[in-house]
Amino acid sequence: MGERGNGSDSGGTGRDVSAALKDQFGRSIEYLRISVTDRCNFRCLYCMPAEGLPWLPKTEILSYEEIGAVIAQLAPLGLRRVRITGGEPTIRPNLEELVRLLRSVPEIDDIALSTNGAKLPALAAPLRAAGLDRINMSADSLRPDRIAAIARRNLAFDPVEAALAADRVGLAPIKINVVVMRGINDDEIEDFARLTIAHPWHVRFIELMPVGEMSGLTWQHVVPSDEVLSRIGALAGLTPDGGPPRGNGPAKYYKLDGARGTVGVITPMTHTYCASCNRVRLTADGRLRTCLFGDHEVMLRDALRAGLPLEPLFRDALANKPKEHALLQMKVGGLRALSQVGG
Repeated sequence: MGERGNGSDSGGTGRDVSAALKDQFGRSIEYLRISVTDRCNFRCLYCMPAEGLPWLPKTEILSYEEIGAVIAQLAPLGLRRVRITGGEPTIRPNLEELVRLLRSVPEIDDIALSTNGAKLPALAAPLRAAGLDRINMSADSLRPDRIAAIARRNLAFDPVEAALAADRVGLAPIKINVVVMRGINDDEIEDFARLTIAHPWHVRFIELMPVGEMSGLTWQHVVPSDEVLSRIGALAGLTPDGGPPRGNGPAKYYKLDGARGTVGVITPMTHTYCASCNRVRLTADGRLRTCLFGDHEVMLRDALRAGLPLEPLFRDALANKPKEHALLQMKVGGLRALSQVGG
């Protein structure tokens, strides 16, 4: 599927997007992250307590058909890109059914998946066949013992094999997200960067966000992205890339000399990117969350199940989307864990 342009149509499809949805600060909102479950088969140090969380009752979670109905109502208003998240979305059965539903909405140009990659070797092909465009995969180590220690689960997971499985079926670009934690995995920065030399992958280094019940990880564990880039630059020449790979995110990209892929940095702690935010989030139980670390939410599920239109609720939500997050003040809008909203 082609990327959208910035003009009056979406890359030659003829759809008028001049009236795209905007929030109170004039930011165009065309990207929705859809959490399909609050559960996960990992318990990553920075994402979920070791003991898990009180899981949502099944009756409160949106069905695939209900998610499809939400997208069908919002897409004509200007929604163009969606990302399936969790928890870990691939543990929800028959995920390809949701992908097919989303692919059937004419206005949706791009369908992505965020995953820990553990199930990618088995699911990459059916998800691609259903219409998935690309993946973002979390991988916080390349060492089996450390993967198990960070995830607090041992699933014999090999992130390189998972990325190769996605690569083989044409899920591209492949983005690998590394949450850098000082004293835990920061000694692997260079190893991850080297992956971009041999593969056309995009490795993004994310500054740790110590939130909620993950307060055991603090500012002392944050590795500033300037330090990450300095260390990578010592490997070879490192220059800003001409343009980001296909996607919606806030990463800034660079390329090592002779590399097939890129390295990127995402900087929620040292250089906020709220001014260009183009996204909102749909939680697994049908709440529209307008800022990852804010506390403003609008319940869509109840209106949907009552047969009421969602457009007024959606526009009201955007009218109240905050200007920026308060993460630096350690205010996280009642979040206990990032897994609750799909990151």
